[in-house]
Amino acid sequence: MLGNIIGIVENEVQLKLAIDVNQFENLINVHVIMEDGERKIVGEIIDIKDNIAYINLLGEIVNDKFVFGVIVKPSFSSVVKLISKEKIPMIIGIENYQENRDIYIGTSPIYPGIKVGANINQFFSNHFAVLGSTGSGKSCGVARIIQNIFDRKNYVPYRASLFIFDAYGEYHNAFKNIGGGRDEISFKSFTTNLHFSETEVLRIPVWLLGVDDLALLLNAERSSQLPIIEKALKLVNIFARSSDDVIKHKNDIIARAILDIFSSGNPPAQIRDQVFSILSNYNTPELNLETPIFQPGYTRPLKQCLLIDASGKIREMELVTNFMQKYIQNDLSLDLPDEDIMYTLYDLEKAFDFALISEGSLNSERVYEDSNVLKVRLHTLVNSDAARYFEYDKYVTRGQYVKELLTATNGRKAQIINFNINYIDDRLAKSLTKIYSKLLFDYAKENDKRASMPFHIILEEAHRYVQNDNDVNLLGYNIFERITKEGRKYGVMLGLISQRPSELSETTLSQCNNFLIFKMLHPLDVQYIKEMIPNITNEIVKRLKILQPGNCIVFGTAFKVPVIAKLEMPNPAPSSSSCNISNAWFIERKNPIE
Repeated sequence: MLGNIIGIVENEVQLKLAIDVNQFENLINVHVIMEDGERKIVGEIIDIKDNIAYINLLGEIVNDKFVFGVIVKPSFSSVVKLISKEKIPMIIGIENYQENRDIYIGTSPIYPGIKVGANINQFFSNHFAVLGSTGSGKSCGVARIIQNIFDRKNYVPYRASLFIFDAYGEYHNAFKNIGGGRDEISFKSFTTNLHFSETEVLRIPVWLLGVDDLALLLNAERSSQLPIIEKALKLVNIFARSSDDVIKHKNDIIARAILDIFSSGNPPAQIRDQVFSILSNYNTPELNLETPIFQPGYTRPLKQCLLIDASGKIREMELVTNFMQKYIQNDLSLDLPDEDIMYTLYDLEKAFDFALISEGSLNSERVYEDSNVLKVRLHTLVNSDAARYFEYDKYVTRGQYVKELLTATNGRKAQIINFNINYIDDRLAKSLTKIYSKLLFDYAKENDKRASMPFHIILEEAHRYVQNDNDVNLLGYNIFERITKEGRKYGVMLGLISQRPSELSETTLSQCNNFLIFKMLHPLDVQYIKEMIPNITNEIVKRLKILQPGNCIVFGTAFKVPVIAKLEMPNPAPSSSSCNISNAWFIERKNPIE
């Protein structure tokens, strides 16, 4: 018996110790059992001061099973004892470990030889977060856990699908040989390095991008910009084809734009300049500044019909108006692409140009400014190296593309798909991460057998991408928030790895159910974790600042109680070690100074 209960305040029991604490190696974070008749209440010693132990109540043992939570407090007459080592796995470990059901996370630094683990379904069927300051062991911890998934003798996680967005290219080394030569397990890697690479370059077909995707890619800021993007997608559906309808559509758009200018009521000089601008930048073989306009007795090019006479009027405006009417096609229809046509970013840029005049943007200064910003960004993208990420050498549908992502070089399924996004700027990295996440989410939603093919999207440096962005105001949703709210029912789970949780989206982090928190020092991050993460206690928060590298506090729906776990180093390790300054600085003198 450890001692007598002398106080119970809320969830804390105060125990007057009747033992010599010097005879014990350590009692802090050790679990005790408080027996009162048939009732067995479990607690954890969190502090000892002036021979009084302060015990945090955790749960009860009912029918030889640990149940988290305490409804009835222990009585003052309860017998308090250290829990036996045989019962420790019941609380912090795994009882009756099964390869196809459980996973080990690490070992207990408090109880030597006791492994800390979780039920695979309870952990990986929920969103999770791995948080900690730089150098605390996050990357190694994630690598070790994933390696543990595949390190099994009798079971193979063949249908696992882990999509890792690797901010620094750290995980290639940790997973490149994950299968150990077995055909059933494969690692697939994509890189954003366009100049030197041993792996395949990341490429996503531009025709798989919808209005929302392009809005993110072009960094749209207002919902008023979406109609231009939608119109461009409708037009590229036509312009990317080689048919007479393309010319008809272009002529129709140009003619309608010019007729709108004629009816604008603007001064003649402004009307003339605007028409010249349109026909200089947007024209067809049939309709341009040199197009001949016939009149009885003579023929003139269109540009001469726009001359202003001595009275300050465009004398031939009626003639040009009647000429343009011939190009109006009232029977033409536009639809969004249905993924049945292959086109390029260049095709999209041309369609975007015609969308500007089709929507009358040139007549509205405000609309033109909003639309022209997107046009400039698209033009910049088309003429940059980043355009290569949207090239694809064959036509594929969204379903075919996802299946190709999941197909290893040997033709069998790949379980780990790693996207090395280290070689692009943060803005493009964020856009691509959102686009891929939406692609996978939409694919999973359309799966006839719902949640039959789970996808796990793991984001390294998640605070770069999962932020409180303008997406909700722009699109009506943020894809990461949508996944954390709806993803579980479709089998799409999010894994957040971050050193700055205070920069993460509150909604996304609050929807996570399991947490591995490594050493955390920044007061804003510690406070944010305390406020945003459900069921976190003051005891957990206090421990965050003193954890050793490689140690973390694990808690959530997959764990019976919050517990400290020491993770083994992954083998092989990710390329995440700090710079070795001494090796980088010093060389040995050939002639030492005496």
